[in-house]
Amino acid sequence: MTTQPDAIPSAPRAARRETVRSHHGEDVVDAYEWLRDKTDPDVIAHLEAENAWTQERTAHLEGLRERIFAEIKGRTQETDLSVPVRHRDWWYYTRTVEGQQYAVHGRIAVGESPERPVLDPGSAPEGEELLLDGNAEAAGEEFFSLGAFDVSPAGDRLAYAVDTTGDERFDVRIKDLRTGEVVDDAVTGIGYGTAWSAEGDHLFYTRVDDAWRPFQVWRHAVGTAAKQDVLVYQEDDERFWMGVGASRDDRHVLIGLGSKNTSEFRILEADDPTGEFRVVAPRQEGVEYDVEPAGDRLWIVHNKGHRDFELAVAPLGSASADDWTTVLPGEEGVRISTVDAFAGHLAVSLRRDGLTQVQVLPLSADGRPVGAGYQVPVEEEVYSIDTGANPTYDTDTLQVVIESLVTPRSVYDLDLASGALTLVKRQPVLGGYDPQDYQQHRLWATAADGTRIPISLVARKDVVPDGTAPGLLYGYGSYEISIDPYFSVSRLSYLDRGVVYAVAHVRGGGEMGRGWYESGRMEHKTNTFTDFVACADHVVETGWVAPDRLAAEGRSAGGLLMGAVVNLAPERFRVVHAGVAFVDALTTILDPSLPLTVGEWEEWGNPLESAEIYSLMRSYTPYENIRPVQYPAILATTGLNDTRVFFVEPAKWVARLRETVTNDPHERPILLKTEMVAGHGGKTGRYDAWRETAFEVAFVLDQLGVGGDER
Repeated sequence: MTTQPDAIPSAPRAARRETVRSHHGEDVVDAYEWLRDKTDPDVIAHLEAENAWTQERTAHLEGLRERIFAEIKGRTQETDLSVPVRHRDWWYYTRTVEGQQYAVHGRIAVGESPERPVLDPGSAPEGEELLLDGNAEAAGEEFFSLGAFDVSPAGDRLAYAVDTTGDERFDVRIKDLRTGEVVDDAVTGIGYGTAWSAEGDHLFYTRVDDAWRPFQVWRHAVGTAAKQDVLVYQEDDERFWMGVGASRDDRHVLIGLGSKNTSEFRILEADDPTGEFRVVAPRQEGVEYDVEPAGDRLWIVHNKGHRDFELAVAPLGSASADDWTTVLPGEEGVRISTVDAFAGHLAVSLRRDGLTQVQVLPLSADGRPVGAGYQVPVEEEVYSIDTGANPTYDTDTLQVVIESLVTPRSVYDLDLASGALTLVKRQPVLGGYDPQDYQQHRLWATAADGTRIPISLVARKDVVPDGTAPGLLYGYGSYEISIDPYFSVSRLSYLDRGVVYAVAHVRGGGEMGRGWYESGRMEHKTNTFTDFVACADHVVETGWVAPDRLAAEGRSAGGLLMGAVVNLAPERFRVVHAGVAFVDALTTILDPSLPLTVGEWEEWGNPLESAEIYSLMRSYTPYENIRPVQYPAILATTGLNDTRVFFVEPAKWVARLRETVTNDPHERPILLKTEMVAGHGGKTGRYDAWRETAFEVAFVLDQLGVGGDER
């Protein structure tokens, strides 16, 4: 048993309780698998001892943490208001109030004018109807998260789903918006998302299985007991996850099913909630598609004929991919992501050359595309653009959101006919922030196989690439998820201390198209790790970062990346933050009873069946490849109730790091910090989250030697 937290003379050492894992003729001894059981008092005692040790080893940073927290808070307009969005007879918005952790959701009636109201962030708008006060809902809870927030088509009911532990299982509450009373709280333990019937008398929701996989859709009649709910669909193929939602015009309810390689949609008229869902196109192995119902047709983004996807149209009643007619053909390296369909236009989201784009296609009176349309312009070297909140089908304007590493999140109204952009709101950044004080660049590293890897970099304007600056390199690189350039208030606490911040857009992500993803998954997974090391080398070799002052950060699958790269090149990095890190990947992917595992076989391969995949994962899994050399200082953070990456993975990793690496525990500590009431996303209240961020930033800054008041 580990030493108790109130008497820790040195770093905790977990007891060794050896178990043996046997696969493909190999026996692997694991001394720390016992840490998996969070009902074991010894496990909780060990985590608390680790927390106490982390607090002791970082106690000298308390002043710095407070300064960073104050910087984040001081740059944030705490009392603020989102851009009101019209849906039918109401303008919907969220607002935050200084001193309160969570957002308040409200609406005001459209009234006589269709124009967006100009509201005062400092006070509740006149005529406000309060939909949900997150602060009241979270009262007395250490954790609070919404898994659904869904107003009925008639606007008279709100269904919302609440999680107060972080395990991503939610309890549904249905509020009568005419009286403000919760009229139904019968349904508990659901997954993400809900969908209303047209009359608002039935609610569809998902349930998860023992592996936390959404696998059922149920129908609930409002006001009845949950035991009377009807199962409308169950997915037995464990590779497939599901979601439920409504079409933009609320005319249809959709069930979306997807594995890593294959998808299928089912559709139902929302005014016939007890009817049968119809398959849009039967699943075909390797074919992925997404559906956007609009009027009398379906707009479909799919990869049936091209790996970077194409846009097709089909009749509303279509039940086969044979009915799909190509509208935008596929183009290599131009990844079509989604389509938003409106009465007179389509907005196609895509990415080209590592950057996002929105293409607008006008529609004729009969709903067919007219001409090539236009690309929404963005005049920055690196940036992100996406469609925003656009719930109204018959509209002349499109909300788009643009931001970059230096430009705060900016919401625009796009005149669909002319293409003119009108800035509606830019995220306020207080304290005299001026984008002109910073520089951003797109760099290109060269991987070992000659592939060019994009890097997005930002620094203060006065930083020059002379090989002296500290730097931080962020990475992810899995699931075709792209880490597109975005603005961050907390990042300014790095930049204003002279730290260069960069994002490595490594293979396994989706930045450069489907091929980019495919070349960083399965048997090609190690490209993700070597790409990141190549990017680290590049920012050093080009002088942006000093060779002994480079930090690295990644979370979840990006935490796997962190663990892998410190095994590959421990000398390259001075300090690493690995959040909710997937560092014991092979153990997890070998156990199909664990959450996510079966569905993950299409991302990593199946090491149970394939000796080759087993050998490959064995070669890169961080926990199993730690070397007895000096490593960077490491901070591993996790949540006890995380259902995606169990806390045991970073706990085991830290235990083995401690017994293996040659670090001076004071100069380069190996630390574990576990939130005892939190899940995959960490703390949820905004002030709590800022304090957590301040803790992480302070640790990194201290290790880089820029933790003081040198500004």
